[in-house]
Amino acid sequence: MAEVAIVDTSVLCNVLDIPKLNDERESVMEELTMLLQQGTHLLLPMAVVYETGNHIAHITDGRYRRWFAKLFVGEVQKAIAGEAPWTVLQVPTLEEVAEWLTHFPESAMHGAGMGDLSIIQEWEKSRRLFPNRRVFIWSLDTHLQGYDSHP
Repeated sequence: MAEVAIVDTSVLCNVLDIPKLNDERESVMEELTMLLQQGTHLLLPMAVVYETGNHIAHITDGRYRRWFAKLFVGEVQKAIAGEAPWTVLQVPTLEEVAEWLTHFPESAMHGAGMGDLSIIQEWEKSRRLFPNRRVFIWSLDTHLQGYDSHP
């Protein structure tokens, strides 16, 4: 069965080649190619969409900012339309956010903000939805790399 990868902001920023957030682009693109060849399902949490958009909004050069903003919009629109290698996950429900908030104080004590917590919670949800598949967070951030379940 195909594996499921929850794509993190660190990966998407490298794929989009965002300046100062693209140091590992070559290895990310190689891994992306490998994952696609293996038929891995790539899921893009809304937190990643928000965080990536925020990074783009902080690009200092206005011309680059606009260019990357348009590139980003196009890629996310393709994902929503099913024309990209990843699928954008649904906006979380209020019940899901309320549940995440119960975990936030502990998460904050480990240095993980709400964005990371929501990605971890999407990983947990995906594990329940796909119990017979490997589900992992594809991230360059070491604190997210350990989230990997094998059936």
